[in-house]
Amino acid sequence: MIRLLPLGLKMVMLMLNKQSNSFRFFAVILLTFLMVFNGKGQEKSVLITGTVVDSLNHPIQGASVIVKNSFKGVSTDRNGRFSINVSSADSVTLTITYLGYETESIKIDLRQKGLKPLSVVLYPSQKQIEGVYVRSGQRVAGNMERIGIDKFTGAPNISGGFESLLKLMPGVASSNELSSQYSVRGGNFDENLVYVNDIEVYRPFLIRSAQQEGLSFINPDMVGSVEFSSGGFNAEFGDRMSSVLNVKYREPKETSAKVTGGLLGSSATIEGLAFNNELSFITGVRYKTSKYLLNSLETKGDYNPSFFDWQGVVKKRFSDRFSLGFLGNVSVNQFNFLPRERETNFGVFNNTLQLKIYYDGKEQDRYLSSLGALFAQYQVSPNFNVKAIASSYYSTERETYDLLGQYYLNELDNSMGSKTYGDSLINVGIGGFLDHARNLINLNVSSIKAIGEVRYDKIITKFGVQLQREFMSDERLEWGLVDSSGYAIPYNGQEVGINNFYSALSDIESYRYMGFAQSRLSFSIGSWEYKAIGGIRFNYWTFNNELLLSPRFSLDFNNVDKNWIQYHVAFGYYNQPPFYREVRLPDGTLNTKIKAQQSIHALAGLEYYFTAWGRPFRFSLELYQKWLKNLIPYSIDNVRLRYSGQNLAKGFARGIDVKINGELVPGAESWVSLSLLRTKEDNLTDSYVDENGQVVNPGYYYRPTDQPVSIGIYLQDYLPGNESFKVNLTGVYSSGLPMTSDDSNDYRSSFRMPPYKRFDIGFSKEFIKNGKSKNAFWKVSNLSVGIDVFNLFNFNNTVSYLWVQTVFNQEGNSYKFAVPNYLTSRRINVRIQATF
Repeated sequence: MIRLLPLGLKMVMLMLNKQSNSFRFFAVILLTFLMVFNGKGQEKSVLITGTVVDSLNHPIQGASVIVKNSFKGVSTDRNGRFSINVSSADSVTLTITYLGYETESIKIDLRQKGLKPLSVVLYPSQKQIEGVYVRSGQRVAGNMERIGIDKFTGAPNISGGFESLLKLMPGVASSNELSSQYSVRGGNFDENLVYVNDIEVYRPFLIRSAQQEGLSFINPDMVGSVEFSSGGFNAEFGDRMSSVLNVKYREPKETSAKVTGGLLGSSATIEGLAFNNELSFITGVRYKTSKYLLNSLETKGDYNPSFFDWQGVVKKRFSDRFSLGFLGNVSVNQFNFLPRERETNFGVFNNTLQLKIYYDGKEQDRYLSSLGALFAQYQVSPNFNVKAIASSYYSTERETYDLLGQYYLNELDNSMGSKTYGDSLINVGIGGFLDHARNLINLNVSSIKAIGEVRYDKIITKFGVQLQREFMSDERLEWGLVDSSGYAIPYNGQEVGINNFYSALSDIESYRYMGFAQSRLSFSIGSWEYKAIGGIRFNYWTFNNELLLSPRFSLDFNNVDKNWIQYHVAFGYYNQPPFYREVRLPDGTLNTKIKAQQSIHALAGLEYYFTAWGRPFRFSLELYQKWLKNLIPYSIDNVRLRYSGQNLAKGFARGIDVKINGELVPGAESWVSLSLLRTKEDNLTDSYVDENGQVVNPGYYYRPTDQPVSIGIYLQDYLPGNESFKVNLTGVYSSGLPMTSDDSNDYRSSFRMPPYKRFDIGFSKEFIKNGKSKNAFWKVSNLSVGIDVFNLFNFNNTVSYLWVQTVFNQEGNSYKFAVPNYLTSRRINVRIQATF
């Protein structure tokens, strides 16, 4: 078995010596997986059958059943069943393994007549390798994948949020390590649903760049389960066009605490039981500061970011049938910045330019949000339960800055051997700019909803209704002034020109009425087993008086005689009613005639389970097509989306997602994902008449999120014979995003950013493990120390562009240069974690 540590060290040395060879790493990983992706030989001498369940008698899907001292093996189906043919012999030993459970070995005497089906029980492992892992085979019917969370400590994590792991999944793309935002299959950040305990959470509105962004809502230390779908999800989930992330905070089983600290922040979590185990609680606080990271940016100055978050869940069980709970959150994010100077070299080898800026002024941003939710659950009968949730979310965001800059742009001497190599040869342009903003948003979203579930035989019916009130108050004033060589740009000789002027003063109060109904049916036809889910949801918004219906259907099926391969298909309508950003026109007025954007999903896929090196692996493949209607064109600047405010376009997105995951080393899950994507749109209002009087329709162009290739890698390893020393490597490659000028009214891209590529590596050592006594929770039960190297190969990744204008001639003709804004460079982080 080739180990990750020695192989990783060799690859690191190779890539450090020659960065252009870095992409060979992807090829090595892919070939390693594909070499072990082989068919299953079928010997038909003796047939052994059986069932694998957990300690609660629940079937375990995806458990590996392997013939000892051979590579022959199968995986259990969704009912925990398996069958395997073995060669005739006196006896054979089967080894049954599953991530997070103890390995079971059973010796079978093949000489006995009439072998009875085996019944195997697996018990949770007490020696699980710490880290985040994905349990093979944990795909949930309805096109959801369950991501099993153990302890979110292993992977190097620059943002401190769970989303850093999500960005490595197939179909998910991100080109900014500082942000928790992500795009899925060609969608933008606003097209993703996020639920925590059945409550929808929202992303900030005024954030312009990721360095302003604080902690994401999800606290990894409190997470119990996660389900994610990149398309084709059920009707029970809301009205967004791209994806859904469904998070449940865990319910404590014992009293414990966890404390983590490092150069990027700290966190503490405590959970426990009280009143004869009838009251459970879990609460956590987080503090994050990105000052250490931001000091690696090319704009130097005094960065003072401060991000704080508190969350808590308490639940009281009044009887076996009724419980009442509360979820609360308070988040305070502040970003203060006094820039001093910036120096950026850019261009090509034979035309290298240098931008130098000296700053005056400051930026002060403050984002305050809170959430309170009261929920009640009642078991009406053994087959009927209901849940009611009343929640209120409040957010106030303030962004203020006055930044004055004086700049000069020079061409550098790039002649090798020249005495003036790297010095300025000629001045290309000089100028100054003043950026001003006074932006304030107040948002309140209050909601009441009820959800019911009825079980009858093999049919599970789920339904729900929701009433939501939204109030938004927006005060927006933002503009920029550019002066170059005595000319204010844009220049007309009569008045001072202003760039990027935005002004808005508006209040919106509206109501949404939503609901859904869906049924899940399990049935068999011959040797084929099926799970079908069909449903429909409705949405009515009083702002534009639009009623939407969204039918959705999914089907999972497999042949019980070939339980190592499973199939699924899905189809549905996914309407996305606008929120506030989409309804605002460029002049600040509101478009009351705007309609919901629509995406029709069609997809098909499979999961193939196999064994290699005596360990379980899974290969998954999914092909998808999305037809897009009533699109609202937008542009992306860092993490800010600027919408046109009108339904102007139609489009499409199609692609393939591939993932291979399994244990490269025993007990440590790794994976590699590959996504191929093409998404375009056609603006239906951009036709024009040419010089011959002919009407010209320019046709389709790339959407701002078109990234043809995305690759994600997550690898885990540990020292042979010393599992307390572990290493985790993450890698990302994404094609460059389409870009256009900041003052262009045309959404067609004129060029692409360079590809985004990044590797992070983390080393950790456990000094104390499972040292906890039963009656003294304050004693340290686990203690580990880790070192992370972010941006291992120090790639210069571009997140956006600063557009610099200059004036060359007396006619006042201006020229514009795209100066790249680079992300963080290599940084080292130290962290310590203790569990009590």
